[in-house]
Amino acid sequence: MDDPVPSADSAQRLRSVPLFPLPNVVLFPGAVLPLHIFEERYKAMMADVLEGPKQIAMALLKPGWQKCYYSRPEIEPVVCVGTVLTHEHLADGTYNLILQGHTRATIVKEHSDNPERLYRVAQLEPVRETPCSESDLAQFRLQLEELFARDVLRHTGLGTQFRKVLASSWPTDQLADLIAFNYFEDILLKQSLLSDPDVRRRVETIITELDRQQYRTPQRPITNSLHPPSMN
Repeated sequence: MDDPVPSADSAQRLRSVPLFPLPNVVLFPGAVLPLHIFEERYKAMMADVLEGPKQIAMALLKPGWQKCYYSRPEIEPVVCVGTVLTHEHLADGTYNLILQGHTRATIVKEHSDNPERLYRVAQLEPVRETPCSESDLAQFRLQLEELFARDVLRHTGLGTQFRKVLASSWPTDQLADLIAFNYFEDILLKQSLLSDPDVRRRVETIITELDRQQYRTPQRPITNSLHPPSMN
């Protein structure tokens, strides 16, 4: 089954999206990420974001970023676009915000039309995924249920949340993304999963890795990341 062609509205919304590159964060669709914004260029970004559609694309910095962090270090070509759900503008000018991912996207080009702009902006396009139906993923769903029935996952707060979601009608591919976001520490693995357009292969890899890491618990669980994905 081919991935449907992105809508004109979707393409328009991704025509000009601020980039927020970090060295140790990979956002996934549906996941919720708390952020603190303190650099001057990203404070300027936030002011502009809040005046527009409230979208930010989280990008992963490539190795060697330290040499040119304050200019334009190389970033991975696949990003995750998120919507600002809530924000707080603090007295010192910094921001606290909650960003929820919604779209895997590829960078088409970066805009350089405004030399006074302090932050990076890019034209993006949605990743054209090779989707699977829920029936195609049924066996994987059973494997996830078995994994979360094990004591090491069942007796944690986050594991309990996932068991409840597994018992619901939540789509398996979206659930797998949230598992990768919450349980995996390997940043390059997470980026490869974000970048992989093959849904079935992605879900299978996530299950294999979760099984391998079953005796490890998240070092930084984000308990509010199980909110339904944003429909914006």
